Amino acid sequence: MQDAPSTPHTGQDDRLAATLKQYFGHEAFRPMQREIIEGVCAGRDSFVVMPTGGGKSLCYQLPALMDQANVAEDAGGGTTVVISPLIALMQDQVAQLQQNGISATLLNSTLDRDEAYDRERRAMAGEYDLIYLAPERLMSTSGARLLRELDVARFAIDEAHCISEWGHDFRPEYRMLGSLRDQFAGRFAQTPIVALTATATPRVREDILAQLHLRDPAVYLGDFERANLNYELRPKKNMLRQVGDYLTANPLHEGIIYCQSRKRCEQMAEKLRASGVSAVPYHAGLDADVREKNQHDFIYGDARVVVATIAFGMGVDKPDVRFVMHADMPRSLEGYYQETGRAGRDGLDADCIFFYSGGDRGKVEHFIEQKEDAEERRHAYWQLSQVIQFAHATGCRMPKLLGYFGQEHAGECGHCDNCNAPPKLLDVTVHAQKLLSAIARTGQRFGVGHVVKVLRGSKEQRIVEYGHDQLSVYGIGADQPEGHWRQLAEHLIHDGAIASTTDQYRTLHLTPESKEILKGDREITMPVSRVSSESNHRRRPASDEDLGPIDDELFNKLRSLRKELADQQGVPPYVVFGDKSLRQMAASLPTDDNAFLAVSGVGQTKLDKYGSAFMDVIREHLPASS
Repeated sequence: MQDAPSTPHTGQDDRLAATLKQYFGHEAFRPMQREIIEGVCAGRDSFVVMPTGGGKSLCYQLPALMDQANVAEDAGGGTTVVISPLIALMQDQVAQLQQNGISATLLNSTLDRDEAYDRERRAMAGEYDLIYLAPERLMSTSGARLLRELDVARFAIDEAHCISEWGHDFRPEYRMLGSLRDQFAGRFAQTPIVALTATATPRVREDILAQLHLRDPAVYLGDFERANLNYELRPKKNMLRQVGDYLTANPLHEGIIYCQSRKRCEQMAEKLRASGVSAVPYHAGLDADVREKNQHDFIYGDARVVVATIAFGMGVDKPDVRFVMHADMPRSLEGYYQETGRAGRDGLDADCIFFYSGGDRGKVEHFIEQKEDAEERRHAYWQLSQVIQFAHATGCRMPKLLGYFGQEHAGECGHCDNCNAPPKLLDVTVHAQKLLSAIARTGQRFGVGHVVKVLRGSKEQRIVEYGHDQLSVYGIGADQPEGHWRQLAEHLIHDGAIASTTDQYRTLHLTPESKEILKGDREITMPVSRVSSESNHRRRPASDEDLGPIDDELFNKLRSLRKELADQQGVPPYVVFGDKSLRQMAASLPTDDNAFLAVSGVGQTKLDKYGSAFMDVIREHLPASS
């Protein structure tokens, strides 16, 4: 959706398309990109809300190149100043731009004084198409000195949700950007601003517009659905074995596993390493140099898995993340969407696996209860309720996930577990009556674990001490595994038929709805638990279009060459070429310049730089494959 009318296509279209191919290697724009870029080139303030992987960066990078073309034609120009929140994000984008033959740089605290001074001098001389700055640097004394001398074509504010206190990653320093136009005696009063974000609820969007004081902005709201992401919930049972089976079945997949606690990150990374998987932890409790090294190893392909808290991810632009797993329950759908959005940024298929346990709900509720502000607690409970409803959905998961962002969805998305394998519903009315009776007979003073042990006839000392082995409900549920009863308890909590306290020691209580079930006036159905099996470990090969048969052996050879070249230059492998480009090479087998240029992601600079090396590998492979 956008509120700006589409700009009529003019002769500039050919220049835009030619520049897109020359520098970025793409034959066509993604949805909305052309309209946004034309508006930005025309100098209009713009607010772009586009999903991760939708191509937001191009919306200010390509206009920066068009500015330089204008300079060459004596028609005005200037430098695009990009405000970005994290050093890693700046470094990654600048590296990719430079690989594409684009003049870009960054100014941040990692540079020594002489290097920073040299870059500032070159910037003032107009040598850069784009300059990346953190907001603190932009508004500092050195930033002010630079801006006074710089010919600024536009300001691009990336990760704009950071300016909103209602956003999932609020950063107070972003608030300074609201006064950007008022600084420097109105010098930038007419300088256009483009603000971009990948995730923003309607409330956050309104706050961003208010804080930045954009002038009659064109507002572009993209489709939040990521059709290349496969969303799946699995029972949190033998989770480490499930993770290991997935990694074995998908040996080339690299990805992120999110955990809620630092200790859990450390433990899971250690267990994965013990099983032969190159895994590293990432959380705020690690020394800065260790965090930096672990992030570097993951981005540069030296670690296959990073096990992280939500402290990891915002500054990571690794496009070939093939899976994101949640080992613990996320606290909001916005955070969950943002974290899963780090998978499949290259447009190829990726997996988002959420290991669900009702016990995690109690942990999150206990955390919420520690909040002192009543309004914060209320909002946190509402956020958690959205996650629970998403997890318990028996139909397509997209209406619940996208509805959080104000986007309607008709269902039947085709890329979630409920669409691909609709759950079977089981009549569990009798089982529910047994469970509710056990809660009543034990005095409504115990948690799920204790009640289930009574049902299954446990001989634990605690059961005997309470005399619960003498109850009429003792052992009446021995025919069902523990997981079945726990799932049923969580299902009834979600359904309002059981109440659960939110303190550290969760106890179960009956509700008015419980009595209806006990009297037989209400039927209860529950989806059959999805037991992990070999069939749902392996996904179809990553793809986003029909490329024809892909030579897997050649693909691996091209990956090895990519890693070698990337290591020589000190850049991440995907900066050389993304998986999408390598897959197309392994399908189309280009052996001359024109054929190589036809590969997605190959522009003139990359042809000149890498074409001969990759085509040599393809030529050498062809006799062996014929």
